[in-house]
Amino acid sequence: EVQLQASGGGLVQAGGSLRLSCAASGFTFDDYHIGWFRQAPGKEREGISCISSSDGFVYYADSVKGRFTISSDNAKNQVYLQMNNLKPEDTAVYYCALDLSPPIGEMGNNYEYDYWGQGTLVTVSS
Repeated sequence: EVQLQASGGGLVQAGGSLRLSCAASGFTFDDYHIGWFRQAPGKEREGISCISSSDGFVYYADSVKGRFTISSDNAKNQVYLQMNNLKPEDTAVYYCALDLSPPIGEMGNNYEYDYWGQGTLVTVSS
């Protein structure tokens, strides 16, 4: 059974940093396309970053580019999202998700992802 578990959220002041982790299990962690999404209250879910093991493709939404970094540790079956220079508008529930049939060179839409973690709350105070 495929499982994803996101963790690492919390309360941080503007300008601070957090590192989110996505622990994956139930599939071979040498061929994956994992994305990070976030959803703020009253807003649609936003895809902010992804990483593909097949070709090393990484993607960042404009809203996080230059501040967030996605990485992976295949030995630990984990994908990370390092978030620096956090802003109040980054406040949201953050989810990681797995796409079993990802598009080439794209993050893909959230409805294309097959498995989702439970989400971790990030709150950035001003």
